[in-house]
Amino acid sequence: MQELTKSQRARLAIREFKVITDSLAIRGFYRPSGRLGKALEGCLRDLSPEIYGTMNDSRVVELKGLEYVIDRLPQGIEESTKIILTDEDQFDETPFKAIEPLKRRRTSYRINDRELCFIISRGISEIYDIITHMVFLNIEAKKIYKRIQDDYGNPRMEWKELERVVNKKGELSVSDLDSALWNLSIILGRPYHETRESYESLERKRKENKSNNGLFSLIYSLGRRIENEHQSKDEALVIYFTPSLMKIIGHHHYGKIWASDIKALLVELGLEARPFHIISANLHSVVNLIYGFSAMKEAGNQLDDTDFYRFLGGLRDKSEMVLDHAEDHGLVSLPDRSGANIDCQVIDTAKLEGVAFHPDFGVDPGKANDEKPVILVMDYAFGAQAFELMENLVKPLSIGDEASLFNLGSISIMGKAGILSGETGDIMLATAHVCEGTSDNYIVENDLVPGDFDGEIAVCEGPMATVLGTSLQNRDVLEMFLSDWRAVGLEMEGGHYQKAISAAIIKGFIPKGTRTRYAYYASDNPLMTGNTLAAGAMGEEGVKPTYMITKVILQKIFGPTSF
Repeated sequence: MQELTKSQRARLAIREFKVITDSLAIRGFYRPSGRLGKALEGCLRDLSPEIYGTMNDSRVVELKGLEYVIDRLPQGIEESTKIILTDEDQFDETPFKAIEPLKRRRTSYRINDRELCFIISRGISEIYDIITHMVFLNIEAKKIYKRIQDDYGNPRMEWKELERVVNKKGELSVSDLDSALWNLSIILGRPYHETRESYESLERKRKENKSNNGLFSLIYSLGRRIENEHQSKDEALVIYFTPSLMKIIGHHHYGKIWASDIKALLVELGLEARPFHIISANLHSVVNLIYGFSAMKEAGNQLDDTDFYRFLGGLRDKSEMVLDHAEDHGLVSLPDRSGANIDCQVIDTAKLEGVAFHPDFGVDPGKANDEKPVILVMDYAFGAQAFELMENLVKPLSIGDEASLFNLGSISIMGKAGILSGETGDIMLATAHVCEGTSDNYIVENDLVPGDFDGEIAVCEGPMATVLGTSLQNRDVLEMFLSDWRAVGLEMEGGHYQKAISAAIIKGFIPKGTRTRYAYYASDNPLMTGNTLAAGAMGEEGVKPTYMITKVILQKIFGPTSF
Protein backbone atom coordinates (compact mmCIF):
# COMPACT_ATOMS: atom_id res chain seq x y z
CA MET A 1 0.00 0.00 0.00
CA GLN A 2 1.30 3.42 -0.96
CA GLU A 3 2.22 5.52 2.07
CA LEU A 4 0.23 8.73 2.50
CA THR A 5 1.98 12.08 2.50
CA LYS A 6 1.80 14.32 5.57
CA SER A 7 -0.69 16.53 3.75
CA GLN A 8 -2.89 13.56 2.86
CA ARG A 9 -2.82 12.27 6.44
CA ALA A 10 -3.78 15.70 7.73
CA ARG A 11 -6.64 16.06 5.25
CA LEU A 12 -7.83 12.59 6.20
CA ALA A 13 -7.80 13.63 9.88
CA ILE A 14 -9.91 16.71 9.09
CA ARG A 15 -12.39 14.60 7.11
CA GLU A 16 -12.61 12.00 9.89
CA PHE A 17 -13.11 14.71 12.52
CA LYS A 18 -15.97 16.18 10.47
CA VAL A 19 -17.65 12.79 9.91
CA ILE A 20 -17.44 11.83 13.60
CA THR A 21 -18.84 15.21 14.69
CA ASP A 22 -21.71 14.93 12.20
CA SER A 23 -22.51 11.46 13.50
CA LEU A 24 -22.42 12.66 17.12
CA ALA A 25 -25.03 15.31 16.35
CA ILE A 26 -27.29 12.51 15.08
CA ARG A 27 -26.41 10.11 17.93
CA GLY A 28 -27.22 12.74 20.52
CA PHE A 29 -24.28 12.65 22.95
CA TYR A 30 -20.70 11.63 23.58
CA ARG A 31 -18.15 11.53 26.37
CA PRO A 32 -14.68 12.97 25.68
CA SER A 33 -13.32 10.06 27.77
CA GLY A 34 -15.30 7.52 25.73
CA ARG A 35 -14.57 5.73 22.48
CA LEU A 36 -15.80 8.47 20.14
CA GLY A 37 -14.22 11.17 22.27
CA LYS A 38 -10.87 9.41 22.00
CA ALA A 39 -11.39 9.09 18.23
CA LEU A 40 -11.88 12.87 17.98
CA GLU A 41 -8.79 13.38 20.12
CA GLY A 42 -6.82 11.09 17.82
CA CYS A 43 -7.91 13.14 14.80
CA LEU A 44 -6.83 16.39 16.42
CA ARG A 45 -3.52 14.91 17.52
CA ASP A 46 -2.86 13.57 14.01
CA LEU A 47 -3.71 16.96 12.59
CA SER A 48 -1.71 18.93 15.20
CA PRO A 49 -3.16 22.34 14.23
CA GLU A 50 -0.76 25.27 14.13
CA ILE A 51 -3.05 27.33 16.35
CA TYR A 52 -2.71 24.80 19.19
CA GLY A 53 1.09 24.97 19.24
CA THR A 54 2.57 22.41 21.65
CA MET A 55 -0.65 20.43 22.13
CA ASN A 56 1.10 17.16 21.27
CA ASP A 57 3.99 17.75 23.68
CA SER A 58 3.01 15.84 26.84
CA ARG A 59 5.65 17.67 28.88
CA VAL A 60 4.09 21.14 28.63
CA VAL A 61 0.65 22.75 28.73
CA GLU A 62 -0.17 24.85 25.65
CA LEU A 63 -0.84 28.31 27.12
CA LYS A 64 -1.46 30.39 23.99
CA GLY A 65 -3.89 27.78 22.72
CA LEU A 66 -5.68 27.85 26.08
CA GLU A 67 -5.99 31.63 25.93
CA TYR A 68 -7.38 31.42 22.39
CA VAL A 69 -9.98 28.81 23.35
CA ILE A 70 -11.05 30.41 26.63
CA ASP A 71 -11.69 33.71 24.81
CA ARG A 72 -14.15 31.83 22.56
CA LEU A 73 -15.97 29.73 25.15
CA PRO A 74 -18.20 30.90 28.01
CA GLN A 75 -16.87 31.72 31.45
CA GLY A 76 -16.69 28.61 33.63
CA ILE A 77 -16.48 26.08 30.76
CA GLU A 78 -13.63 24.35 32.61
CA GLU A 79 -15.91 23.60 35.59
CA SER A 80 -18.72 22.06 33.52
CA THR A 81 -19.39 18.31 33.36
CA LYS A 82 -22.62 18.52 31.36
CA ILE A 83 -22.77 20.57 28.16
CA ILE A 84 -25.87 20.73 25.96
CA LEU A 85 -25.95 21.98 22.38
CA THR A 86 -29.41 23.03 21.17
CA ASP A 87 -30.95 25.28 18.52
CA GLU A 88 -33.85 26.37 20.73
CA ASP A 89 -33.51 29.39 23.00
CA GLN A 90 -36.00 28.43 25.70
CA PHE A 91 -34.59 30.72 28.35
CA ASP A 92 -36.85 33.78 28.21
CA GLU A 93 -38.37 34.46 31.61
CA THR A 94 -36.08 31.93 33.32
CA PRO A 95 -33.58 32.55 36.12
CA PHE A 96 -30.70 31.16 34.05
CA LYS A 97 -27.84 33.52 33.27
CA ALA A 98 -26.91 34.24 29.65
CA ILE A 99 -23.17 34.24 28.92
CA GLU A 100 -21.37 35.43 25.79
CA PRO A 101 -17.66 34.74 25.23
CA LEU A 102 -15.25 37.59 24.70
CA LYS A 103 -14.42 36.79 21.06
CA ARG A 104 -17.34 34.80 19.65
CA ARG A 105 -20.90 35.96 19.07
CA ARG A 106 -22.54 32.92 20.61
CA THR A 107 -24.98 32.67 23.50
CA SER A 108 -24.93 30.09 26.27
CA TYR A 109 -26.68 29.75 29.61
CA ARG A 110 -25.33 28.72 32.96
CA ILE A 111 -27.87 26.19 34.35
CA ASN A 112 -25.88 25.45 37.51
CA ASP A 113 -22.27 25.16 38.64
CA ARG A 114 -21.69 22.08 36.46
CA GLU A 115 -24.04 22.52 33.52
CA LEU A 116 -23.97 24.79 30.44
CA CYS A 117 -26.31 25.06 27.46
CA PHE A 118 -25.09 26.44 24.10
CA ILE A 119 -27.62 27.97 21.70
CA ILE A 120 -26.40 26.98 18.23
CA SER A 121 -27.76 29.57 15.81
CA ARG A 122 -24.87 29.98 13.36
CA GLY A 123 -24.92 26.62 11.60
CA ILE A 124 -22.75 23.55 11.41
CA SER A 125 -19.51 25.56 11.53
CA GLU A 126 -20.35 26.60 15.07
CA ILE A 127 -20.72 22.96 16.12
CA TYR A 128 -17.32 22.08 14.63
CA ASP A 129 -15.79 25.11 16.38
CA ILE A 130 -17.15 24.22 19.83
CA ILE A 131 -16.28 20.51 19.57
CA THR A 132 -12.73 21.29 18.35
CA HIS A 133 -12.17 23.57 21.34
CA MET A 134 -13.61 21.02 23.76
CA VAL A 135 -11.31 18.27 22.41
CA PHE A 136 -8.31 20.55 22.83
CA LEU A 137 -9.36 21.47 26.40
CA ASN A 138 -9.64 17.80 27.30
CA ILE A 139 -6.17 17.05 25.94
CA GLU A 140 -4.68 19.84 28.05
CA ALA A 141 -6.76 18.82 31.10
CA LYS A 142 -5.25 15.34 30.98
CA LYS A 143 -1.75 16.80 30.87
CA ILE A 144 -2.52 18.84 33.97
CA TYR A 145 -3.98 15.81 35.76
CA LYS A 146 -0.74 13.89 35.27
CA ARG A 147 1.04 16.59 37.27
CA ILE A 148 -1.26 16.41 40.30
CA GLN A 149 0.54 13.51 42.00
CA ASP A 150 4.17 12.56 42.51
CA ASP A 151 5.67 9.14 41.82
CA TYR A 152 4.31 7.83 45.15
CA GLY A 153 0.72 8.84 44.44
CA ASN A 154 0.77 11.79 46.82
CA PRO A 155 -0.39 15.30 45.86
CA ARG A 156 2.55 17.34 44.65
CA MET A 157 3.57 20.34 46.68
CA GLU A 158 2.94 22.62 43.69
CA TRP A 159 -0.58 21.28 43.30
CA LYS A 160 -1.37 21.82 46.99
CA GLU A 161 -0.06 25.37 46.61
CA LEU A 162 -2.32 25.93 43.59
CA GLU A 163 -5.30 24.61 45.54
CA ARG A 164 -4.49 27.02 48.38
CA VAL A 165 -4.28 29.96 45.95
CA VAL A 166 -7.58 29.08 44.26
CA ASN A 167 -9.39 28.79 47.60
CA LYS A 168 -7.86 31.94 49.07
CA LYS A 169 -10.23 34.90 49.42
CA GLY A 170 -9.00 38.33 48.40
CA GLU A 171 -6.05 39.49 46.31
CA LEU A 172 -2.61 37.92 46.62
CA SER A 173 0.27 40.06 47.80
CA VAL A 174 3.04 40.77 45.29
CA SER A 175 5.37 38.18 46.85
CA ASP A 176 2.60 35.57 47.16
CA LEU A 177 1.64 36.11 43.50
CA ASP A 178 5.24 35.69 42.35
CA SER A 179 5.53 32.47 44.36
CA ALA A 180 2.19 31.16 43.10
CA LEU A 181 3.13 31.84 39.47
CA TRP A 182 6.47 30.10 39.97
CA ASN A 183 4.74 26.99 41.34
CA LEU A 184 2.16 27.13 38.54
CA SER A 185 4.91 27.33 35.92
CA ILE A 186 6.32 24.05 37.28
CA ILE A 187 2.91 22.38 36.89
CA LEU A 188 2.57 23.76 33.37
CA GLY A 189 6.12 22.93 32.30
CA ARG A 190 6.45 26.52 31.11
CA PRO A 191 9.00 29.23 31.88
CA TYR A 192 7.96 31.69 34.58
CA HIS A 193 7.70 34.66 32.18
CA GLU A 194 5.34 32.74 29.82
CA THR A 195 3.13 31.73 32.76
CA ARG A 196 3.04 35.31 34.02
CA GLU A 197 2.21 36.65 30.56
CA SER A 198 -0.81 34.32 30.23
CA TYR A 199 -1.87 35.08 33.80
CA GLU A 200 -1.81 38.83 33.16
CA SER A 201 -3.64 38.48 29.85
CA LEU A 202 -6.46 36.40 31.32
CA GLU A 203 -6.59 38.51 34.48
CA ARG A 204 -7.05 41.71 32.47
CA LYS A 205 -9.93 40.17 30.53
CA ARG A 206 -11.42 38.73 33.72
CA LYS A 207 -11.52 42.12 35.39
CA GLU A 208 -12.58 44.14 32.35
CA ASN A 209 -15.08 41.75 30.76
CA LYS A 210 -15.71 38.95 33.28
CA SER A 211 -14.96 36.57 30.41
CA ASN A 212 -13.00 33.95 32.37
CA ASN A 213 -12.14 32.85 35.91
CA GLY A 214 -8.41 33.52 35.70
CA LEU A 215 -5.43 31.24 35.02
CA PHE A 216 -5.15 29.71 38.51
CA SER A 217 -8.81 28.67 38.56
CA LEU A 218 -8.69 27.48 34.94
CA ILE A 219 -5.75 25.14 35.47
CA TYR A 220 -7.02 23.85 38.81
CA SER A 221 -10.55 23.14 37.52
CA LEU A 222 -9.30 21.34 34.40
CA GLY A 223 -7.06 19.07 36.46
CA ARG A 224 -9.73 18.41 39.10
CA ARG A 225 -12.31 17.51 36.46
CA ILE A 226 -10.12 14.68 35.16
CA GLU A 227 -9.28 13.62 38.72
CA ASN A 228 -12.98 13.43 39.64
CA GLU A 229 -13.66 11.50 36.44
CA HIS A 230 -11.07 8.87 37.43
CA GLN A 231 -12.67 8.55 40.85
CA SER A 232 -16.25 8.22 39.54
CA LYS A 233 -17.63 7.69 36.05
CA ASP A 234 -20.66 9.73 37.09
CA GLU A 235 -18.34 12.76 37.14
CA ALA A 236 -17.29 12.30 33.49
CA LEU A 237 -17.92 15.19 31.12
CA VAL A 238 -20.83 14.53 28.74
CA ILE A 239 -21.74 16.65 25.71
CA TYR A 240 -25.34 16.36 24.49
CA PHE A 241 -26.91 17.35 21.15
CA THR A 242 -30.68 17.90 21.30
CA PRO A 243 -32.85 16.34 18.55
CA SER A 244 -34.02 19.80 17.48
CA LEU A 245 -30.42 20.78 16.73
CA MET A 246 -30.61 19.01 13.37
CA LYS A 247 -33.16 21.61 12.26
CA ILE A 248 -30.42 24.19 11.82
CA ILE A 249 -28.55 22.01 9.32
CA GLY A 250 -30.03 22.59 5.88
CA HIS A 251 -33.32 24.10 7.07
CA HIS A 252 -32.18 27.73 7.44
CA HIS A 253 -34.47 28.47 10.36
CA TYR A 254 -32.51 31.51 11.52
CA GLY A 255 -31.52 32.76 8.06
CA LYS A 256 -35.12 32.97 6.89
CA ILE A 257 -36.17 35.11 9.86
CA TRP A 258 -33.05 37.27 9.50
CA ALA A 259 -33.57 37.97 5.79
CA SER A 260 -37.30 38.55 6.27
CA ASP A 261 -36.59 41.30 8.81
CA ILE A 262 -34.24 43.08 6.40
CA LYS A 263 -36.73 42.95 3.54
CA ALA A 264 -39.55 44.16 5.79
CA LEU A 265 -37.43 47.17 6.79
CA LEU A 266 -36.62 48.01 3.16
CA VAL A 267 -40.33 47.96 2.29
CA GLU A 268 -41.19 50.03 5.37
CA LEU A 269 -38.62 52.65 4.33
CA GLY A 270 -39.77 52.58 0.68
CA LEU A 271 -36.32 51.50 -0.53
CA GLU A 272 -37.12 48.13 -2.09
CA ALA A 273 -36.92 49.31 -5.73
CA ARG A 274 -33.74 51.38 -5.42
CA PRO A 275 -30.25 50.26 -6.56
CA PHE A 276 -29.12 47.86 -3.85
CA HIS A 277 -25.59 46.98 -2.71
CA ILE A 278 -24.66 44.40 -0.06
CA ILE A 279 -21.47 44.66 2.01
CA SER A 280 -20.43 41.95 4.47
CA ALA A 281 -18.09 43.71 6.89
CA ASN A 282 -17.74 44.97 10.43
CA LEU A 283 -20.31 47.52 11.58
CA HIS A 284 -17.99 50.48 12.02
CA SER A 285 -15.73 50.91 8.98
CA VAL A 286 -18.44 51.82 6.41
CA VAL A 287 -20.20 54.16 8.84
CA ASN A 288 -16.96 55.82 9.92
CA LEU A 289 -15.81 56.34 6.35
CA ILE A 290 -19.09 57.84 5.15
CA TYR A 291 -20.06 59.83 8.24
CA GLY A 292 -16.98 60.17 10.48
CA PHE A 293 -15.47 63.33 8.96
CA SER A 294 -18.83 65.09 8.84
CA ALA A 295 -19.65 64.12 12.43
CA MET A 296 -16.34 65.45 13.71
CA LYS A 297 -16.67 68.63 11.68
CA GLU A 298 -20.18 69.22 13.04
CA ALA A 299 -18.79 68.78 16.55
CA GLY A 300 -16.31 71.60 15.87
CA ASN A 301 -13.09 69.59 15.54
CA GLN A 302 -10.17 70.98 13.49
CA LEU A 303 -9.59 68.38 10.74
CA ASP A 304 -7.83 70.10 7.84
CA ASP A 305 -4.40 68.50 8.27
CA THR A 306 -5.50 65.12 9.57
CA ASP A 307 -4.00 62.01 7.91
CA PHE A 308 -6.85 59.93 6.45
CA TYR A 309 -6.16 56.56 8.11
CA ARG A 310 -4.94 58.08 11.37
CA PHE A 311 -8.15 60.10 11.48
CA LEU A 312 -10.30 57.01 10.89
CA GLY A 313 -8.41 55.04 13.56
CA GLY A 314 -9.05 57.88 15.99
CA LEU A 315 -12.81 57.42 15.66
CA ARG A 316 -12.70 54.27 17.78
CA ASP A 317 -13.85 56.08 20.93
CA LYS A 318 -16.22 58.39 19.01
CA SER A 319 -18.58 55.66 17.80
CA GLU A 320 -21.72 56.94 19.54
CA MET A 321 -21.25 60.46 18.19
CA VAL A 322 -20.66 59.19 14.64
CA LEU A 323 -23.65 56.85 14.86
CA ASP A 324 -25.94 59.64 16.07
CA HIS A 325 -24.85 61.81 13.16
CA ALA A 326 -25.31 58.93 10.72
CA GLU A 327 -28.85 58.22 11.93
CA ASP A 328 -29.73 61.84 11.15
CA HIS A 329 -28.48 61.36 7.57
CA GLY A 330 -29.82 58.11 6.19
CA LEU A 331 -28.54 55.29 8.40
CA VAL A 332 -30.98 52.87 10.04
CA SER A 333 -29.61 50.23 12.42
CA LEU A 334 -31.24 46.81 12.41
CA PRO A 335 -30.23 44.73 15.47
CA ASP A 336 -30.71 41.01 14.93
CA ARG A 337 -33.76 39.43 16.55
CA SER A 338 -33.61 36.07 14.75
CA GLY A 339 -30.82 34.55 16.81
CA ALA A 340 -28.39 34.54 13.88
CA ASN A 341 -26.28 37.12 15.74
CA ILE A 342 -25.81 39.20 12.58
CA ASP A 343 -26.73 42.85 13.07
CA CYS A 344 -27.22 45.06 10.01
CA GLN A 345 -27.25 48.68 8.88
CA VAL A 346 -29.22 50.19 6.00
CA ILE A 347 -27.79 53.38 4.48
CA ASP A 348 -30.01 55.51 2.22
CA THR A 349 -27.47 57.56 0.29
CA ALA A 350 -30.20 59.91 -0.98
CA LYS A 351 -30.08 61.45 2.51
CA LEU A 352 -26.37 62.30 2.39
CA GLU A 353 -27.06 65.90 1.46
CA GLY A 354 -25.06 68.08 3.82
CA VAL A 355 -22.68 65.25 4.76
CA ALA A 356 -19.04 66.23 4.19
CA PHE A 357 -16.68 63.46 3.09
CA HIS A 358 -13.01 63.41 4.03
CA PRO A 359 -10.99 64.95 1.15
CA ASP A 360 -8.91 61.75 0.84
CA PHE A 361 -12.02 59.57 0.51
CA GLY A 362 -12.08 60.35 -3.21
CA VAL A 363 -15.88 60.27 -3.51
CA ASP A 364 -18.19 63.11 -4.51
CA PRO A 365 -21.18 62.99 -2.11
CA GLY A 366 -23.29 64.65 -4.79
CA LYS A 367 -22.82 61.59 -6.99
CA ALA A 368 -24.54 59.48 -4.37
CA ASN A 369 -27.61 61.68 -4.62
CA ASP A 370 -27.72 61.10 -8.39
CA GLU A 371 -27.51 57.31 -8.18
CA LYS A 372 -29.31 57.05 -4.83
CA PRO A 373 -28.00 53.57 -4.02
CA VAL A 374 -29.10 51.77 -0.87
CA ILE A 375 -26.30 50.03 1.02
CA LEU A 376 -26.89 47.08 3.35
CA VAL A 377 -23.99 46.44 5.72
CA MET A 378 -24.23 43.03 7.37
CA ASP A 379 -21.92 41.93 10.17
CA TYR A 380 -19.53 39.01 9.66
CA ALA A 381 -21.10 35.58 9.21
CA PHE A 382 -19.47 32.48 10.69
CA GLY A 383 -18.37 29.74 8.32
CA ALA A 384 -21.20 27.87 6.56
CA GLN A 385 -23.69 30.35 8.04
CA ALA A 386 -22.67 32.66 5.17
CA PHE A 387 -24.49 30.42 2.66
CA GLU A 388 -27.68 30.37 4.72
CA LEU A 389 -27.78 34.14 5.11
CA MET A 390 -26.89 35.10 1.53
CA GLU A 391 -29.19 32.50 -0.02
CA ASN A 392 -32.19 33.86 1.89
CA LEU A 393 -31.21 37.51 1.46
CA VAL A 394 -31.09 37.48 -2.37
CA LYS A 395 -34.35 35.60 -2.82
CA PRO A 396 -37.15 37.63 -4.46
CA LEU A 397 -38.90 40.19 -2.30
CA SER A 398 -42.53 39.32 -1.57
CA ILE A 399 -44.90 42.28 -1.48
CA GLY A 400 -48.48 41.16 -1.05
CA ASP A 401 -49.12 38.38 -3.57
CA GLU A 402 -46.29 39.49 -5.86
CA ALA A 403 -42.59 38.68 -5.85
CA SER A 404 -40.05 41.13 -7.23
CA LEU A 405 -36.30 40.89 -7.68
CA PHE A 406 -33.89 43.22 -5.98
CA ASN A 407 -32.28 45.88 -8.15
CA LEU A 408 -28.96 44.38 -7.06
CA GLY A 409 -25.78 46.08 -8.19
CA SER A 410 -23.01 44.46 -6.15
CA ILE A 411 -22.10 42.11 -3.32
CA SER A 412 -18.89 42.95 -1.48
CA ILE A 413 -17.27 40.63 1.05
CA MET A 414 -14.50 42.06 3.18
CA GLY A 415 -12.90 40.65 6.28
CA LYS A 416 -9.76 39.25 7.86
CA ALA A 417 -8.01 36.05 6.88
CA GLY A 418 -4.80 34.12 7.35
CA ILE A 419 -2.21 34.83 4.67
CA LEU A 420 0.00 32.19 3.05
CA SER A 421 2.10 34.17 0.58
CA GLY A 422 2.69 37.51 2.28
CA GLU A 423 2.84 39.20 5.64
CA THR A 424 0.44 40.25 8.39
CA GLY A 425 -1.32 43.47 7.39
CA ASP A 426 -1.24 42.75 3.63
CA ILE A 427 -4.41 42.69 1.53
CA MET A 428 -5.66 39.61 -0.33
CA LEU A 429 -8.00 39.62 -3.34
CA ALA A 430 -9.75 36.36 -4.24
CA THR A 431 -9.70 35.05 -7.80
CA ALA A 432 -11.34 31.80 -6.69
CA HIS A 433 -12.54 30.00 -3.58
CA VAL A 434 -11.36 26.45 -2.91
CA CYS A 435 -13.54 24.75 -0.28
CA GLU A 436 -11.61 22.36 1.94
CA GLY A 437 -12.71 18.73 1.88
CA THR A 438 -15.25 19.13 -0.94
CA SER A 439 -15.32 19.53 -4.71
CA ASP A 440 -16.93 22.97 -4.32
CA ASN A 441 -14.49 25.27 -6.08
CA TYR A 442 -15.62 28.60 -7.48
CA ILE A 443 -13.92 30.96 -9.90
CA VAL A 444 -14.52 34.56 -8.84
CA GLU A 445 -14.84 37.44 -11.28
CA ASN A 446 -13.58 39.88 -8.69
CA ASP A 447 -14.41 43.52 -9.37
CA LEU A 448 -11.39 44.44 -7.25
CA VAL A 449 -7.87 44.40 -8.70
CA PRO A 450 -4.50 45.38 -7.16
CA GLY A 451 -4.50 48.61 -9.20
CA ASP A 452 -7.53 49.85 -7.23
CA PHE A 453 -5.31 50.29 -4.16
CA ASP A 454 -2.82 53.10 -3.63
CA GLY A 455 0.30 50.98 -3.17
CA GLU A 456 0.87 51.78 0.51
CA ILE A 457 0.08 48.15 1.42
CA ALA A 458 1.09 45.00 -0.48
CA VAL A 459 -1.82 43.38 -2.33
CA CYS A 460 -1.78 39.62 -3.07
CA GLU A 461 -4.13 38.20 -5.69
CA GLY A 462 -5.06 34.54 -6.07
CA PRO A 463 -7.32 31.72 -4.85
CA MET A 464 -8.51 31.71 -1.24
CA ALA A 465 -8.97 28.48 0.70
CA THR A 466 -12.33 28.32 2.51
CA VAL A 467 -11.57 26.02 5.43
CA LEU A 468 -13.70 24.01 7.85
CA GLY A 469 -12.29 25.92 10.81
CA THR A 470 -9.21 27.93 11.68
CA SER A 471 -8.56 25.48 14.54
CA LEU A 472 -8.42 22.54 12.11
CA GLN A 473 -5.42 23.55 10.03
CA ASN A 474 -1.84 22.40 10.13
CA ARG A 475 1.29 23.34 8.23
CA ASP A 476 1.11 20.42 5.78
CA VAL A 477 -2.46 21.21 4.67
CA LEU A 478 -1.68 24.91 4.35
CA GLU A 479 1.46 24.23 2.33
CA MET A 480 -0.64 22.00 0.05
CA PHE A 481 -3.06 24.89 -0.55
CA LEU A 482 -0.07 27.14 -1.25
CA SER A 483 1.76 24.79 -3.64
CA ASP A 484 -1.09 22.92 -5.38
CA TRP A 485 -3.71 25.66 -5.55
CA ARG A 486 -1.40 28.68 -5.32
CA ALA A 487 -3.72 29.98 -2.62
CA VAL A 488 -2.79 33.33 -1.11
CA GLY A 489 -4.79 32.87 2.10
CA LEU A 490 -7.40 30.98 4.09
CA GLU A 491 -10.75 32.05 5.53
CA MET A 492 -14.09 30.47 6.47
CA GLU A 493 -16.92 32.25 4.61
CA GLY A 494 -16.01 33.24 1.04
CA GLY A 495 -16.74 29.90 -0.63
CA HIS A 496 -20.11 29.69 1.14
CA TYR A 497 -21.03 33.20 0.01
CA GLN A 498 -20.03 32.40 -3.57
CA LYS A 499 -22.00 29.15 -3.50
CA ALA A 500 -25.16 31.12 -2.61
CA ILE A 501 -24.41 33.81 -5.21
CA SER A 502 -23.84 31.23 -7.98
CA ALA A 503 -27.06 29.43 -7.03
CA ALA A 504 -29.00 32.71 -7.09
CA ILE A 505 -27.68 33.51 -10.58
CA ILE A 506 -28.71 30.05 -11.85
CA LYS A 507 -32.20 30.49 -10.32
CA GLY A 508 -32.53 33.91 -11.93
CA PHE A 509 -32.80 35.73 -8.59
CA ILE A 510 -29.91 38.09 -9.32
CA PRO A 511 -28.38 39.26 -12.64
CA LYS A 512 -25.42 37.34 -14.01
CA GLY A 513 -23.53 40.62 -14.21
CA THR A 514 -23.88 41.35 -10.49
CA ARG A 515 -20.50 42.65 -9.41
CA THR A 516 -18.79 40.63 -6.69
CA ARG A 517 -15.90 41.92 -4.61
CA TYR A 518 -13.79 39.83 -2.22
CA ALA A 519 -11.02 41.47 -0.21
CA TYR A 520 -9.35 40.42 3.05
CA TYR A 521 -6.65 41.87 5.23
CA ALA A 522 -4.11 39.48 6.73
CA SER A 523 -4.72 39.12 10.47
CA ASP A 524 -2.17 36.34 10.88
CA ASN A 525 0.27 34.11 9.04
CA PRO A 526 -0.35 30.51 10.17
CA LEU A 527 2.80 29.29 8.41
CA MET A 528 4.98 31.61 10.49
CA THR A 529 5.85 30.36 13.98
CA GLY A 530 4.31 32.54 16.69
CA ASN A 531 2.09 34.39 14.23
CA THR A 532 -1.14 32.37 14.35
CA LEU A 533 -4.44 33.74 15.63
CA ALA A 534 -3.54 32.40 19.07
CA ALA A 535 -0.81 35.07 19.25
CA GLY A 536 -3.52 37.71 19.75
CA ALA A 537 -5.27 40.48 17.85
CA MET A 538 -3.46 42.80 15.43
CA GLY A 539 -4.61 45.99 17.14
CA GLU A 540 -3.67 49.21 15.33
CA GLU A 541 -2.00 47.30 12.46
CA GLY A 542 -5.42 46.28 11.19
CA VAL A 543 -6.80 49.82 10.92
CA LYS A 544 -5.16 50.85 7.66
CA PRO A 545 -5.90 47.74 5.55
CA THR A 546 -9.48 47.59 6.89
CA TYR A 547 -10.24 51.14 5.88
CA MET A 548 -8.30 50.90 2.62
CA ILE A 549 -10.53 47.99 1.54
CA THR A 550 -13.66 49.82 2.74
CA LYS A 551 -12.62 52.93 0.83
CA VAL A 552 -12.15 51.07 -2.47
CA ILE A 553 -15.47 49.19 -2.11
CA LEU A 554 -17.37 52.45 -1.48
CA GLN A 555 -15.58 54.18 -4.35
CA LYS A 556 -16.83 51.39 -6.60
CA ILE A 557 -20.39 51.75 -5.30
CA PHE A 558 -20.47 55.56 -5.57
CA GLY A 559 -18.43 55.74 -8.78
CA PRO A 560 -19.69 55.97 -12.35
CA THR A 561 -19.30 52.20 -12.90
CA SER A 562 -21.02 51.10 -9.70
CA PHE A 563 -24.22 50.06 -11.42
